Amino acid sequence: MDFKQALPSDIDPTAIDNAVWLDVLQAVDRTYAELVDYQERLEKQNEELRALRQFLGSVLASISDILVVVDRSGTIEEASASVETMLGRPKDQIIGATVLEAVESDEAERLSNAISYVLSNRAKTSLELTIATVEGSAPFDVSITPRLDQRGKSIGAVLTGRPLGELRRAYTELEASHVALKQAQAQVVRNEKLASLGRLLAGVAHELNNPISFVYANAHALEKYADRFESYFERVQAGATRDELINLRHDLKLDRELRNLRAAIDGARDGAERVRDIVEDLRRLSAEGTGEAARFNLAETARVAASWVKRGSKCDTDIPVEGPDELWAHGRPGHIQQVVMNLVQNALDAVAAKAEPSVKVELFTEGDIAVLQVSDNGEGVPEAIRSAIFDPFFTTKDVGKGTGLGLSISHKIAHEHGGHLRLCEHSGPGACFRLELPLEGTTP
Repeated sequence: MDFKQALPSDIDPTAIDNAVWLDVLQAVDRTYAELVDYQERLEKQNEELRALRQFLGSVLASISDILVVVDRSGTIEEASASVETMLGRPKDQIIGATVLEAVESDEAERLSNAISYVLSNRAKTSLELTIATVEGSAPFDVSITPRLDQRGKSIGAVLTGRPLGELRRAYTELEASHVALKQAQAQVVRNEKLASLGRLLAGVAHELNNPISFVYANAHALEKYADRFESYFERVQAGATRDELINLRHDLKLDRELRNLRAAIDGARDGAERVRDIVEDLRRLSAEGTGEAARFNLAETARVAASWVKRGSKCDTDIPVEGPDELWAHGRPGHIQQVVMNLVQNALDAVAAKAEPSVKVELFTEGDIAVLQVSDNGEGVPEAIRSAIFDPFFTTKDVGKGTGLGLSISHKIAHEHGGHLRLCEHSGPGACFRLELPLEGTTP
């Protein structure tokens, strides 16, 4: 049927033809524009895809660890260049093969079970596998991670691995470095202790000289008394008369010397005991302190440390130790004594320029903690450096007068004893350092 004849008589066929063709042309233009836009988007996506493939290719080519991507059946879909080098096969022979072929036959079942576990549980796992490389069989630490689609369903797995030989070698080197570090730390502690002992040498010589001189003087007196008593008893043995012996006893002043004899013996004993005490203090002071932690009297340790620092400082500043005579803590007394000496020495240095210097050591307990505080009336610690005072090699002293290790080592020793060393929060003049240690029976 003719289209024009089918139209109503009041409609112009020519007008309808033009309108239809106009609509058709407009539709074609729209469609063409959409196709052009779609093509541009496809080209952009293709470019992004090429860039992504290049990026992934560079990553796969550069990583040194092995990386294998498999599907749910264990078929290899992608592999890093390191896998090609390890297996000695080109990539086109690796892609499409099963990953089970890369391991020793007796371990294929373990790898298959591990992949099945990862796929079913969507969880990561790891295991040690022996892989047949071009250089022979070698152990690898292999990690298996699931691949998930947009719905969270497992579609495969990613296997990454590193030769255990490298890991074990790195672990051995790490252990060696750790041992070297521990030795270096011990050496630093010893050096710091020797530096402290060096400051005490003059005081030690003076302290030992006094009692030794006292012993020597009393020994000389005892020798004189012995001569006189020998003279008297020689005359007794020679048969002297009673009157002669009385006169001789008076001339030799034996009655007075007999009384002085006891005083000389007591004096010599006191001097010898003083030397013994000094030597014992030195032995404690120089103790290595690296043995097992044990129960010790923190009060005694503090008194000995304060006494020796004062001897070595050649100053007249009193260093009272206030608190109980016995305060039993748990730790290594040699190391704790070093901490107290560092704190007291720093306090004395801080008040060196003061007209009326004051340094005080206080001992007390708080619950199951033994507390030792060393305070002074110096200039204190400025707020700007409070956070740095325990850093290694940080010091406010002039060059040659401080190593910057005393507080750092002391802080570490306190931590190793299950305690803490910190700057006190107080409003008074000067600085105050607080050492906290576990009481005996409360060690962590």
